[in-house]
Amino acid sequence: MPRYDFRTPRLYVDSPLAVGATTPLDPAQAHYLHDVLRLKSGDAVLVFNGRDGEWRARIAAAGKRKLLLEVEDRTRAQTSALDLHYLFAPLRHARLDYLTQKSVEMGVSRLQPVMTRHGQVARVNLERMRANAIEAAEQCGILTVPEIDPLRPLGDVIAARDPGRVLVFCDEDAEVKDPVAALSAARAADRNVPMPIAVLVGPEGGFAADERAALMQLPNTVRLALGPRILRADTAAVAALALVDAVLGDWR
Repeated sequence: MPRYDFRTPRLYVDSPLAVGATTPLDPAQAHYLHDVLRLKSGDAVLVFNGRDGEWRARIAAAGKRKLLLEVEDRTRAQTSALDLHYLFAPLRHARLDYLTQKSVEMGVSRLQPVMTRHGQVARVNLERMRANAIEAAEQCGILTVPEIDPLRPLGDVIAARDPGRVLVFCDEDAEVKDPVAALSAARAADRNVPMPIAVLVGPEGGFAADERAALMQLPNTVRLALGPRILRADTAAVAALALVDAVLGDWR
């Protein structure tokens, strides 16, 4: 297991990182370091931008209520994210925050909100999702922040689907009793070859009959039930992604 430095604060920055570079902090980041953590000039911070790896930097004052980071050395090289997409019917407020955070922790590289017939939420705050994704990435030690796509109808997502990407379709009506065995059957012959994967979890009201039929006709699809109990959608996200990580992903 990689050794991460969890004691030094980590920040995501949207600027190039290299030895000697200076990186300005936005007001929220400056407030967090100065007023919440009580850090001062010269203290160390780890920074990453999703492209250049993780770097150690030092705080440098740059005027009233403004902070700069002076980049010193790289602590970890950039790694490739797991090619794992999470497709989901949107949830409300705090539950969507939770889903976003946990998906990032589970290694998702793209988040795709999907509009379904029985979905109860018709809008998604993409800025709030991104803020939660960045916070989760900062806290859990990963080096990338997932892409977050706008809300799209399920039919459009199906039409644009890459048939080479395994689709794990979570459905409470599925007859599969052993999800591990079902996922194992979809595993590539060469286990060292990364598999592009998408996981789909529908709304709490379930998929409509025509939606389920359309999904079941797709090639390269694994239909799963997540155990004998009906799970809330945010719980289903963690359960499904844990199964996929363990059988097809990077937990192996």
